[in-house]
Amino acid sequence: MKGSDVSVCGICKSFADFDVLNNINLDIKKGEFFSLLGPSGCGKTTLLRIIAGFESPDEGSILLNGTDVVGLPPNHRQVNTVFQNYALFPHLSVYENVAFPLRLQRAPKSEIEKKVLEYLRLVQLEAHASKMPNQLSGGQKQRVAIARALIKEPCVLLLDEPLSALDAKLRQHMLIELDQIHDKIGITFIYVTHDQQEALSVSDRIAVMNQGNVLQVGSPHEIYESPATDFVARFIGDTNLFDGDVVSVVPLPKDPPEFMVELDIPDLGRIKVTTVDTVKTGQKVSFTIRPEKVVIAQERPKSNRDDINIFQGFNEEPIYSGFQTKYYVRVKNSLGVMSAQMIRVVKQHAVYSDEGPEIDWKDNVYVSWIANDGYIVEIKDEAGK
Repeated sequence: MKGSDVSVCGICKSFADFDVLNNINLDIKKGEFFSLLGPSGCGKTTLLRIIAGFESPDEGSILLNGTDVVGLPPNHRQVNTVFQNYALFPHLSVYENVAFPLRLQRAPKSEIEKKVLEYLRLVQLEAHASKMPNQLSGGQKQRVAIARALIKEPCVLLLDEPLSALDAKLRQHMLIELDQIHDKIGITFIYVTHDQQEALSVSDRIAVMNQGNVLQVGSPHEIYESPATDFVARFIGDTNLFDGDVVSVVPLPKDPPEFMVELDIPDLGRIKVTTVDTVKTGQKVSFTIRPEKVVIAQERPKSNRDDINIFQGFNEEPIYSGFQTKYYVRVKNSLGVMSAQMIRVVKQHAVYSDEGPEIDWKDNVYVSWIANDGYIVEIKDEAGK
């Protein structure tokens, strides 16, 4: 396996009185496509710059294959960076931009020519070698920047929001290309983004960050299906999130142990959810259910299951998006009174006959989901925090 293991050990960083990074610890595996995901200002770019050597931490160490590189300048680390603004030399051709790092090393002309052509082929730009940067599209410029970063064959490639300047369709295309490049060369990629779909699409694992802290590290499936905090649940995709009290806990005959938990959601009623976490009656928790896991219908579901959650309401807002329709359903509480609670539902149009929403604005509807599709996100203290 190519690349380097990267260990981030107790990294802290402050600017003036503002704490940017709070005791960050991460272990990134050799050859992994690892993403740092979070909103603007969460500290992900600062962490990337510390790994690259452009910033120094106040505390902690950065280990590349077990060697602490804090204190080493960027050019003495086996790391290279691709920036969101490309950082190409406007007066140099594509060929010369890619060749620049090798010319700095005074590499032989034959080696430069061989490697430049190799990496231009890798990013599919060999036909554009003689062009100047101002003759390229945004996607082509980014590919030049990637080729230039890779030509020195670093053990780790750092990517700081490299696709943010591109339009949506080109960004998706470049994301696929970036994943294919990673598969071909096999080195460690550390990718910074605020875009959840980007991170979910290409990452082996993701670290979700907020306010200088790492909230959860896991595979895209783990992050999406089993969020560790309220913030992760809200930030990764769309979700329905409620606070409630644990009313009952019943062990299920499962191995490993699993529990059927009944929650009381204020202004909504009772909800059943399965969990592997140990919860106790009277505890306050957060509960989430993803919109695509909720079923919407104009008739009450006919089911004898005892683990199904069913609520009646009306469709307050249907939003048709071609491949799907999103419904905002205001539901009745346990007393049959229309509540302030809203449940979002997503219905995919998987076949030709699903041409548009069957359910119209203000229609009476039922929403339902089984207990196993919901998730207890956080167990809170008595104050609900």
